[in-house]
Amino acid sequence: PDTVAFDEKTIIDSDGIINLDRIPETMVVVGAGVIGIEYASMFAALGTKVTVVERRERMLDFCDLEIVEALKYHLRDLAVTFRFRESVASVERMPQGAITVLESGKRIPADTVMYSAGRYGMTDDLALDAAGLAADNRGRIKVDEHYRTDVPHIYAVGDVIGFPSLAATSMEQGRLAAHHACGEPVAEIHETQPIGIYTIPEISFVGRTEDALTEAKVPFEVGVSRYRELARGQIIGDSYGMLKLLVSPEDRRLLGVHVFGTGATELVHIGQTVMGCGGTVDYLVNAVFNYPTLAESYKVAALDAMNKMRHIARLSG
Repeated sequence: PDTVAFDEKTIIDSDGIINLDRIPETMVVVGAGVIGIEYASMFAALGTKVTVVERRERMLDFCDLEIVEALKYHLRDLAVTFRFRESVASVERMPQGAITVLESGKRIPADTVMYSAGRYGMTDDLALDAAGLAADNRGRIKVDEHYRTDVPHIYAVGDVIGFPSLAATSMEQGRLAAHHACGEPVAEIHETQPIGIYTIPEISFVGRTEDALTEAKVPFEVGVSRYRELARGQIIGDSYGMLKLLVSPEDRRLLGVHVFGTGATELVHIGQTVMGCGGTVDYLVNAVFNYPTLAESYKVAALDAMNKMRHIARLSG
């Protein structure tokens, strides 16, 4: 914000992190989006007492609620304080830190204040109007399904077109745009795009969330595996990790895969592959996974979902 006096030392953004000459004892993170929560978890792991300020009611609202609650519990255990439904009125820089003043009147002292209000497309200096284009207030350019802008020979991908603004999806968007621009045949981007959030522990998911399925009135069954129940989870000391499968009781296909814990961003690709190939929960039930591995969590979660569906079938006669 223009009203905040960033100095890349006391009041910083995510780029200013690399200029810190020491680990702050206390930190305020403004914004509980992906970047804000990633840095909040990193500094909490280093022993910093972190306060997260977020104007919305929850963090990472596009993620599965149960997974987010697990992360929140873990971060609170590392002394992270959350201030939801709060907005920053001002930040007062002091000789040895800063005081963050909230609109509710609260004053939060800290060594460092990090603003993380989300990424904006860097389109201000592109002279878009000269090309007959315009961006919205977050620097985003409108594109069609082929990543063409309103000017047919100009394409846009990545941060400048908005969510998910991830390196992996942006690269794929660029590949598809290049194929279309050159008239080369190419398949559309697959709907099962994974999302990876590098908090500590990691979060990753593919497909739909419980909330989205419920709102769409799509029935589903849940299968859960907890790392503490796995030999590999016990070996690596991860007692909080979990993997959750959302399964259609009608055709037994996977509707969503949600992982929290060690290696989540790696594990999710097994579920992504099963979903992309049209596989069902039966494949995971019958598959043999190496032991001990975290990948075994897929079989455990699949058996959990299967047992629940079998119970309903028995009661239904």
